[in-house]
Amino acid sequence: MAFELTDEEGVFLVKLARRAIEEYLKTYETISPPEDTPEKLWQKCGVFVTLNTIQYGSKELRGCIGYPYPTNPLVEAAIDSAISSAVNDPRFPPVTLDEMDHIVVEVSVLTPPELIKVSDPREYPQHVRIGMDGLIVERSWRRGLLLPQVPIEWGWGPEEFLCQCCIKAGLPPDTWLIGGTKIYRFQAIIFEETSPRGEVVRVSLQEHR
Repeated sequence: MAFELTDEEGVFLVKLARRAIEEYLKTYETISPPEDTPEKLWQKCGVFVTLNTIQYGSKELRGCIGYPYPTNPLVEAAIDSAISSAVNDPRFPPVTLDEMDHIVVEVSVLTPPELIKVSDPREYPQHVRIGMDGLIVERSWRRGLLLPQVPIEWGWGPEEFLCQCCIKAGLPPDTWLIGGTKIYRFQAIIFEETSPRGEVVRVSLQEHR
């Protein structure tokens, strides 16, 4: 992975994401990147911000939105993704300010997506590394993305991961087997709060076989 972040840069991004959300929920205004933003965070990168509610010791998804491709400076994309994950995820009602006391913030910085090339679609599972790769399924104008940590959380193998990514795109689960469907993989550098407003740590993913 050519692009890397230090622990300090990861902590900066997660705290910035939380501040962006809470400021927006208070004032409906989008904060600007801080003057002390590390230089590396001005590079263009894909990024997703995930919000999880902590209930009875377990996590429950509360919002997840981001930029799949490196089209914007990372610091700006993180601010926008954080706010959108809180108030614009169509799967959930907008987050309230009070809820932020029970939500942990996670930031996933993405490597540029790489098209997986195969001679037969049945070969795709061989090229998917559970615990390492995130996937994008693309067919016509439909596109679905799932982060690398998702199949670990749900216990999916490569084929189920591909099927679920098709469903995320609004496609039948076996669309990855149809010629003309494009499958991309990417990796992620992940940092998250250990508790609401708590310590921020790097999440280490390992390949599952």
